[in-house]
Amino acid sequence: MDSFQTSQIAPPLLQAIDQLGYQQPTPIQSAALPPILNGHDLIATAPTGTGKTIAFALPLLHQLITHWQRPRELRTRALILSPTRELAHQLHQTIQHLTPHVDLITTLIHGGVPPTQQIETLRPGTDILIATPGRLLDLLNQKALKLDETHHIVVDEADRMLDLGFAPNIRTLFKQLPPQRQALLFSATMPPEAHKLAHDILQKPTTLQLEPNTPFTAPIQHTLYYVEKNNKFALLEWLLTQTPPQRTLIFCRTRRGADRLTERMQQAHLPAAVLHGEKSQALRHQRLEQFRTAQTPILIATDLAARGIHIDDIHCVINFDLPNEAETFIHRTGRTARAGATGHAIHFCDPTEKKYLLHIQHTLATELPLSTQQPYHSEQIRHFTGATAPATTKKKAPPSSNRWKLTSNQTQQLHRQKRTTNSRKNPKKK
Repeated sequence: MDSFQTSQIAPPLLQAIDQLGYQQPTPIQSAALPPILNGHDLIATAPTGTGKTIAFALPLLHQLITHWQRPRELRTRALILSPTRELAHQLHQTIQHLTPHVDLITTLIHGGVPPTQQIETLRPGTDILIATPGRLLDLLNQKALKLDETHHIVVDEADRMLDLGFAPNIRTLFKQLPPQRQALLFSATMPPEAHKLAHDILQKPTTLQLEPNTPFTAPIQHTLYYVEKNNKFALLEWLLTQTPPQRTLIFCRTRRGADRLTERMQQAHLPAAVLHGEKSQALRHQRLEQFRTAQTPILIATDLAARGIHIDDIHCVINFDLPNEAETFIHRTGRTARAGATGHAIHFCDPTEKKYLLHIQHTLATELPLSTQQPYHSEQIRHFTGATAPATTKKKAPPSSNRWKLTSNQTQQLHRQKRTTNSRKNPKKK
């Protein structure tokens, strides 16, 4: 498919695509449109930033328009599942951008907010429901929603659903769908567990797998720095002061680590905010918008943001803490160089993370370019193999001294004295 205009997509959708500036479909969009329009189930795997949302949203909207019927009370015609609230908001925004000339009702539900208003919004029925699994199951259990007329379902970031333990919930949801329905699974990575789940719940799916899932195929400039753990912040401060502040996303492994790094950044007068799962939904949304508009150019986040942020002009991604999985590494670095742009990915590696680095490079069959041109370079980490040190064996206690050991004659004499002392005298009464 050379352009969207030559596809079978409904004219109102083509008008929206044109207004958004999309002319030529990406490879995943060209490959996914025909099977989806023909009603097939689909498993699609493609690198981050290649337009997977448009790949399933456009043909899904086309089918809802061409086969339109008013949704009944408490029903939805199409369901899009998202693993995180942030990604759910992104999906809702994309659907709204595609439907300014179409009279379709789109509803967003997720946790973190009271369900009362969401229940009232769902009562008259909706065309498209975008939801996170937890809140969706709550509403189904409360009989505030029914899926018996949901003929289209999309599972976005399917592998992330498995990571969060949602596989049983997805199986439960699919049992409530009608037999005649279309299911689409999209993700940047698809481990064997996700494939097994897909083939269990899908009906003779078409499988699409684009370029190998490696961030090195994208226009991203990678740089690896070996640095001792206690020098990481100094190196980060040094890097951020080399160039004017640009939109930078920094990943930490834990929430506590992200909070501590943010405090140090603010003490150093660097404009930074933090985003992780312990923050309220309102605050998370506010922080994302401030980052999107460059009001706060530096965002420090946990892996919550590895899937939930779709901002096209993130200049740099910094792995302050290396992830322990190659899939997470791919998703993190995929936040930059989106929609054909270029980007930078910087990776810090301390001695405890060398094993993670070796695993990532082995899985992706590529070595990260190393830079020693920084004031905190550690040559010792460079030559460290990453193997854990052998367990230390407990030292045997030194043999006890014989200085106070009694001889056999002394022992016998001591026993005789005890028997004499402890014996009871029972004199006869006169």
